[in-house]
Amino acid sequence: MMANTNVSLPRTDAFVELSLLDGGSFVGDLSRMQPGASGSVRIYNWAFYILHQGKHILWDLGLDKDRSCYTPWVNKSMLEHVNHVGPRRTIVQQLSERRVSAVEIDTVFHAHWDHSRPISDDFLNATAYFGPGTREACRPGHLRDQSLQWDGRFFDPNLAPRTLDYFGDGSFWILDAPGHMPGNIAGAARLRQGEWVLLGSDSIAEFRGSGNETMSLHTDLAAARDTITKIKMLEKEYGVHTALAHDASWLKKGTDRVLMSLLDDYMKEAATEKIPYDWIP
Repeated sequence: MMANTNVSLPRTDAFVELSLLDGGSFVGDLSRMQPGASGSVRIYNWAFYILHQGKHILWDLGLDKDRSCYTPWVNKSMLEHVNHVGPRRTIVQQLSERRVSAVEIDTVFHAHWDHSRPISDDFLNATAYFGPGTREACRPGHLRDQSLQWDGRFFDPNLAPRTLDYFGDGSFWILDAPGHMPGNIAGAARLRQGEWVLLGSDSIAEFRGSGNETMSLHTDLAAARDTITKIKMLEKEYGVHTALAHDASWLKKGTDRVLMSLLDDYMKEAATEKIPYDWIP
């Protein structure tokens, strides 16, 4: 869907169950994200749970307070500087509140350090999937060279979906969304009421206005802009609702009824009492 110049939505009556999970947060240096900016801001780290056809999927994993989960590079270059915190309720606990056990999770998507980590301890039966080109861009990983960013425990050359009708009924699509990093992907989920939600992950870190020619959070700025253009088109022409991995603006506004429907009672309260003040949920 994202790979073509002409963007369109599939025709289907199928839908998935989708909900937002709190994936923790970290403190970002604004000077690294916006030219001329200073100070810091709390950056939230959302994850999403998807249920359809008896399959239980996690789109992103959020952060873990246990730093031993991460590679030496991440600990030294990122966690030392961002004051990261895991969610007050772990992802496993949040799933349990939805009557989903960790062993039922069969699929996890994403690759970047702040969304992904080894899953076998928490999700024994899950397989991690990454976009095409991820393995080539991230190998050999830290197990061969401790100074490298990428986690050598992950990548498998056979797990690289492109534009993919994941369930075969048009309800959930894996989309090639290049720009942020090689193999970056997005997901498009159709909800029960017929609305579409785009899980943007890190596709568009500057979608809401940050970044320029010399300072960018993307490895391929031209590709990122193309992805941004297509996502804006989906929003404008088809009414798609976009939920980015770090975007809290829609929670603070509280006006998008479709996205707000993804929140449980705990997060609805946090959206009015904590997130507008950049507090930890």
